[in-house]
Amino acid sequence: MKPHHLSLALFAALLRLCESYTLRNSVSWAVASNDVVVEGELDAVSEEEVAPALLVDNSGLWKQAYPPSVLRNGAEKPKETVKSKTEDAAPVSSASRVFSYRMEEVKAPASAPSPPPHQETARTARYMAHYSDWGHLATISTQDKIKGLPFGNIFSISDGPMDNSTGVVYFYVTLMDNSVADLRSFPFASLTFSEAEGDFCRQQVYDPEDPRCARLTLTGKMVEVGPEEVEFAQEAMFSRHPVMKKWPVGHNWFFMKLELKQVWLQDWVGGVSLIPLEDYFKATPY
Repeated sequence: MKPHHLSLALFAALLRLCESYTLRNSVSWAVASNDVVVEGELDAVSEEEVAPALLVDNSGLWKQAYPPSVLRNGAEKPKETVKSKTEDAAPVSSASRVFSYRMEEVKAPASAPSPPPHQETARTARYMAHYSDWGHLATISTQDKIKGLPFGNIFSISDGPMDNSTGVVYFYVTLMDNSVADLRSFPFASLTFSEAEGDFCRQQVYDPEDPRCARLTLTGKMVEVGPEEVEFAQEAMFSRHPVMKKWPVGHNWFFMKLELKQVWLQDWVGGVSLIPLEDYFKATPY
């Protein structure tokens, strides 16, 4: 075979391989055949109505999805089926279809400014509490097998909108969460942040356990937010985590906050700082 003929053959083979691959900019998952949203009906159903149902019903999640070319015609079957690594794997039902849910269009928040000088401990603590989107909450467990032992969990948090830091950390929670059930029995907890969440430690090549990569632990009592504060708590959480507005109402979400008893900080070598609450609330993260 002549060299140029060989090149053309290889190029054609590559094109055939590429038919099965596609790049997507949306979040897609498969739903069971009895849960399919018929094409054309999506306009009549708002995203707010669709999302909660999908969050609750996991029956159709993580099934193999066909590429978009297959879905142009609901009756069309894929031309080629990718063989499983295990020959006895059950084939995917052709009744499954892909449901795509457009990602929330939210303006990316401005990147956090550089951390304060490590000598400014109160300001560093406020900086970490404000610019962290999540933290690790430790409670005393009520689960049968680990009753009375520490139990850690990840929570999305906010101490206020990006332009209004309060130092008070808010949560949006449900009693279906083990940690929240723990708090009903013993309401005290510790919330830990790491500067490794952002870019600073990576840029400085600091290991997360390096004392120069700051760690902050806020300890106190978790309480339900009162009616006079709910509006602000909602603004604080939803402005930072807008997807929460679409979480299923059947989970009976409510707002909690951490009433501080101690602020513990390690942000440099040579020991830790116990920051007086008065200094913590006087400081600013900006």
